[in-house]
Order: sequence, then C-alpha cells, then structure tokens
Amino acid sequence: MSDAIKGLAPEPVWRYLYELNQIPRGSKNEAAAQQWLLSVAEKFGAEAEQDAAGNVLIRKPATPGRENAPTVVLQGHTDMVCEKNADTEHDFTKDPITMVRDGEWITADGTTLGADNGIGVAAALAVLESNDLAHGPLEMLFTVDEETGLTGANELQPGWLKGRIMLNMDSEEDGTLYVGCAGGVDTIVTFKGERAAAPEGMNAVGLKVSGLKGGHSGLDIHEGRGNALKMMVRFLRSPAAAQLGLKLVSFNGGNLRNAIPREAMTTVLVPTGKEEALAKAVAEQEAVLKDEIGDLEDKLSFAVTADAAADTSPLTDDAADRLTGMIQVLPHGVISMSRAIPGLVETSTNVASIKEDGDTYTISTSQRSSSASQKMYVSDRVLAGAKLSGADAAQGDGYPGWNPDMSSTVLARLSETHEELFGAKPEIKAIHAGLECGIIGERYPGMDMISFGPTITGAHSPDERIKIDTVEKFWKLACGVLDKLSA
Repeated sequence: MSDAIKGLAPEPVWRYLYELNQIPRGSKNEAAAQQWLLSVAEKFGAEAEQDAAGNVLIRKPATPGRENAPTVVLQGHTDMVCEKNADTEHDFTKDPITMVRDGEWITADGTTLGADNGIGVAAALAVLESNDLAHGPLEMLFTVDEETGLTGANELQPGWLKGRIMLNMDSEEDGTLYVGCAGGVDTIVTFKGERAAAPEGMNAVGLKVSGLKGGHSGLDIHEGRGNALKMMVRFLRSPAAAQLGLKLVSFNGGNLRNAIPREAMTTVLVPTGKEEALAKAVAEQEAVLKDEIGDLEDKLSFAVTADAAADTSPLTDDAADRLTGMIQVLPHGVISMSRAIPGLVETSTNVASIKEDGDTYTISTSQRSSSASQKMYVSDRVLAGAKLSGADAAQGDGYPGWNPDMSSTVLARLSETHEELFGAKPEIKAIHAGLECGIIGERYPGMDMISFGPTITGAHSPDERIKIDTVEKFWKLACGVLDKLSA
C-alpha cells in the first residue's frame, strides 16, 4: 500500500481506493475495474452479476434481525476523468495513479486522482467487507462510463434493482446533502476547412495557452475560470495578429466535454523577419489576459513555442475567419442563476475542446440546466452559431435533471444522522452537475435518493484532491444512516 495513505482511517476505504487506483479506468476502459469488483464480491461470498452495459451489482444480506428492512442501494461509478499536466509522463491506459499526501489532503502526482468517484466505490466495498455494521439488505451498484456519457445509468434495465432507497456517493462537499441536479446535453460541431498552398517567405511556429486551472464544467463554471480556446482565438482575431499577417495552420485544445479547457495549441505561419514582433505581441496579449483575470489564473501562460505542425498548408483566410469566429461567438460560462435556490447556477454551457483531423475540426460543447427548456435553448444557440459559420452540428440525447423532493424519507434520516453524529444540521442543496440520480430515477420511478460524499476539490483536473478528515466523516455518516434506515 502507498505510504501516502498509511495510518489513515477508515483503513478499508483508503485501501480500496488505493487498489482501484492501480487499475487503469478511464471512461470506456473499465473492464479490468469491473472484473476486480466481481473478484472482491467472490472473495466475500457475495452474490454478484454484471449486465450487458458492464455495470456490476453486488448484493449483501441484511444483518441478522434486520431482514425485513427496506433494501438500500449504494451507488457509485467506476470510471474516472483522465487529465494530466503537460509535463507529466503518464499513460492512463496502463499506468497506476500515484497517490501523494499533501498535509491534510491526498492528491496525485500530476494527474487526476480518481477520487471522483473512486471514493464512493471504495466506501461501498468497505461496507461489503465489514462484519460489524448494522444494516438491512444491500445492493451495491457500480455503473460504467459516467463521465463521458452516463452510459451505465442510461442502460440500466427495469427490474434489476430491488431497492427503492438509493445512496449516491458521488458528491464532493462534506456536510452537504444533495437533493437535485442539472440535466445536460452535448452539442458537437463539425467544421470542414479548406486549405491553401503554403506561401513562400513564411515560417511555421507554435502558439500555446497553458497553465489554466480547468476544472469541472458544472461545479467550477461559476468561478469564471479561463477558457484556453477562447483566449487563443481572441489573439488570432486581434488587430496585432492581422497586422502581422498570420496564417492559421492547425488548432487543437481542451480534452473532455465536461472539463473547462486548460490548454490550447495552434500552428501559425508568420512572415520571415516578423518572429520577434510576434513574440512581442504574444507577450503583450499575455499581460492583458493576466490583468483581466487576476489571481484567478495565476499560472496562465501564453507563449510562442518551437512545436509546430509538420504540414504547413494553412487554412484559407475565409475558413480561418469562420472557424475562429465561430469559437469566438459560441456561448461559454454561466447563462443564468436559479431563482429558486440562491447561489445555484441554473444554466451554463462549456466550449470544451477542438480536435483537428486533417481538414476537419470537431468542437465539443456541453450545456447544463435545471430547466429542460433552458437546456435546449442554449444548445440551440450553439447550433445556430455553428450553422452561421458553415459548420454542421448535432445534439446528443442528453440526460434528465433530478428534481428535489424535500419530503424524502432518506433525506430526513440522513439529516437526523448527521446532526446526531456531528452536532450540526447538514446543508441541503441541488448541484449544477449531472448525477446519475436523474437517470436512475427515470428508470426506477419512485426511487428515494440522496447524494453525499467527502470534500473533493479540483475534480476533472490534475489539481484534484480529497480532504483526509472528511473521508472518515463520510464513512460514519454512511454507516449511521444504514443503521437508522434498517432499525
């Protein structure tokens, strides 16, 4: 076991998180993690099965004397977001996550930690292992591909789950119980760019925006963090770039649809002899950006690099103008705040990534809202912006939100348990992020659900970390409510 987690309590939770982090489990690459779950179930003689989507369901009988209590579902997802710093050597298809202790936090060595949602998986397995917890019949549902498509939840079949009470353990704020979440939809834009012959008297150079925080496109969107794609096109469309006569060759940036883009890279052609003027213009643009965004992005870097695309055939001026203009006008950030819940983002959109493949550019965006009509309205704004630029665009199927039920039995029991254990009432919130609760509630009408977890910050970025002491509180709360629900 890693020295980083030696001596931490509860030991089984940290041990299972460590073991899970030895298994590559990026979204859609979870077969080994699912097999590991089945092997853990077999080790403890528990009934387990896997459905066609890859979801694993493990059942644990009730503590003697509590067989007639209602069945409770403990739910989490096995996949993780795979993000790393540019200078970190890590292959998410084969390398384990290196856990690092940093004072009162556990983080990773230059990568995402996988606490989202490895800690929920680990807590459920610790419940499976325990011989001294009081509980009714349990079902432990581990879903696949939550981060990129909510695939596992979407493909759950009616009748598989027997329980009608569910503890979703995929929230990231100690002392908070979540009772609702936003719905979402992805809007994917495809732009076909025409190219011109590489002109003489010009040299290829790279431009790179880096050092941004990135983060979760739902949980962090309200902070106004920098969007690397937006910063890059702002320079490419600036008077300084026009005066230099730059030609756009390539454009890539961002990674996942649910992460704010941290980096953007372009190759441009600059007239011979104007390299120093370009470097000066880039430095001036960096200064402007830093002045505008302040301490929020204290590691922001905008620089000329030696990296450049091998093919130096630029996009035509018209194609470059339409591509960069489209990214410039696509909405990004908070669109509206909730009137029902103070401080909650109601609607937002994220311009997440641009990927180049020959002459084709794919721009991924995602929209979130607790209002189904607003979600589709903002998605239509993206569609309209794309079509005005001559691009094709398509909406995904999307996923539903989860409407709060303040009369929920599990909410009442969890609130009581929290106050008894910690001497304080929990905060009751909705979250501007997609939780599987919305989909599972649609698949299983009448499911009484709540979401909670320890404190995790920086999710979906290499800054992800989990606060050590909140893991023990999370564990005690889970055990306490299982006792109370079965009494």
